[in-house]
Amino acid sequence: MSIFSSIASKLGFGSDEAAEAPESAPDNVVAEESENIEQSAVPSPVATIAVVDVAAKLEALAASHAEKLNWKVSIVDLLKLLELDSSLHSRKELAAELGCPDEKMGDSARMNMWLHKTVLQKLAANGGNIPQDLLD
Repeated sequence: MSIFSSIASKLGFGSDEAAEAPESAPDNVVAEESENIEQSAVPSPVATIAVVDVAAKLEALAASHAEKLNWKVSIVDLLKLLELDSSLHSRKELAAELGCPDEKMGDSARMNMWLHKTVLQKLAANGGNIPQDLLD
């Protein structure tokens, strides 16, 4: 499993809870006003991406964590909250997985900033509810 997949999984992406589908439409509907009623098939609902409230989940984890961790600005703290490896080696592996530019890979501070923003953006792109100010 990729590191990003582990992050998404820890936050509930792809879980049964997040993937609950809306109730389906009835199989048949009345199509004519007259006594001669026709029945037509109703197309099944379009699959939707389940929304995961990432901010609420991370806030809850931070509130109950022994350390004061600021997931909103730190990729290390975000990984620690999710009980994932936050070592430099692991972060470099995640950065490579997500396509971090080479010029940022050599500077851990720049890589961490890029990585934090990119992880949040990818979570948002996959149905995560992330505050807009954290995505800019």
